[in-house]
Amino acid sequence: MTSYETVFILTPVLSEDQAKEAVKKYESEIKSFGAKIKHSESWGLKKMAYPIQKKSTGFYFLFEFEATNNTVADFELLLKRDERILRFLTVKMNADHLEYAETRRNKKSGKAATAEA
Repeated sequence: MTSYETVFILTPVLSEDQAKEAVKKYESEIKSFGAKIKHSESWGLKKMAYPIQKKSTGFYFLFEFEATNNTVADFELLLKRDERILRFLTVKMNADHLEYAETRRNKKSGKAATAEA
């Protein structure tokens, strides 16, 4: 199994509850493909650098998961078919990326690891 990270943007037309419901749907779908979600994160409603489909904001979400290539292809197909998704990007995580993601998560949760003990 390989580690991947997907960031996707949901349309701002949705309410926060509808956006959370869509994210739960995608979490269950990716698990049904046999992937293991390591971390999911909501970045909230953010302004985009440029308009997409005449919208200047969107709900940003991040998934970190372990899966096979076929699983990623199936998951991306679901994202492409959903009109609520404005954009998405899936990246294969290497060792440095995994280490950085772990450090970032620890800083956000307040568990800043100190190496100077």
